This record gives sequence, C-alpha cells and structure tokens, in this order.
Amino acid sequence: MTKQPPGQASRTIRPSDAPLQLRFLRFGDETAFRSAHQVMAAEGFTFGLGFKPTMAWSAYLNTLDDYRRGLNLPGGLVPATFLVADVAGTIVGRACIRHELNDILKREGGHIGYGVLPEHRRRGYATEILRRSLAIARTNGVERVLVTCDDDNVGSITVIERCGGKLDSIVHTAASAPLIRRYWFD
Repeated sequence: MTKQPPGQASRTIRPSDAPLQLRFLRFGDETAFRSAHQVMAAEGFTFGLGFKPTMAWSAYLNTLDDYRRGLNLPGGLVPATFLVADVAGTIVGRACIRHELNDILKREGGHIGYGVLPEHRRRGYATEILRRSLAIARTNGVERVLVTCDDDNVGSITVIERCGGKLDSIVHTAASAPLIRRYWFD
C-alpha cells in the first residue's frame, strides 16, 4: 500500500496503474526475458527477435544492438529496434519496430510487431505499446506505417483500429495460414 496524506484513503497500486514504458533490454532482464520467450513460444509467438535459448545473454544484447544499427543482419531481416514493455519493473510485452520493409514484410509482416504476455492481457497494454511504437517508427523516418494481424485476431484488430489504423486489404499468405489484415497509419 502507498502512504497517503492524512485524511485520504489509501489504496493498493496495481501494475496496471503504473505507466508503461518501452525500453531496451538490460543485463538484469535475462531471467524474465527467457521466461517470457518460453511462455509466448507455447502460443506459437516469437517473443525475442533472433533469440536462441542457447545464446549467451551478452551476445543476444549485442545482436539486438547490431539489428538496430542494420549490422550483421541475417538474410530476410531488416534493421529493427527491439524493445520490451515494462510496467513497474515487470516485462509485460514487447515491440519490434522495423525501420524499413522487404517484400515479405510489405505483404504480411509490417513495420511493427508487438505482443503482450498472457497474464498481462486485457489491461490496455497492447494499445499503449502500439501507440508508442508508432511514434518510434516515425522518429526512425517511417512516414507511413504498416501494421498487420491475423484476420481472426479480434484483440489485435481492435487495438490497431483504436490507434487509427486504416484497413488496406485482407490477403492470403499460404493455404493453411489465416488471412492477414493489413492496416496503414498515415
């Protein structure tokens, strides 16, 4: 509980009351990050950009810095900024802001990928992550931002539209894959 001035009721601060910040990973984030990566992998979602569980943590942090600067990019990747969403010292999600698009990203990946850990969903974090990611994309010179989601992902559709995304198209990517909704932010 927080201390209140005399005469005022006290209240408990919940994590959803604290402001969300997008920040770079730190040395002390390793355990929380690895746990988040594992939880999201169980849902078929890649939490860590270019992360392999066998990597040394310092090597992974260096890899993310290289990706941000457009150095040593594996085939198919573009320069990107990877940030975690932190609320009161807890990693609740992540964002990957791509500085440019290749052909695959133009069709189905977009400039921004984001995710919220299951235990932190339905608290407005996804909306805040996307809003902040849009601002970061623009500071990296991206004027028109493309964001995509699966056609059956009602939560992401709601977040994208709430943030002002304009539906451009719904595309088929593979026979067994869900349709992809493509939204532009001008």
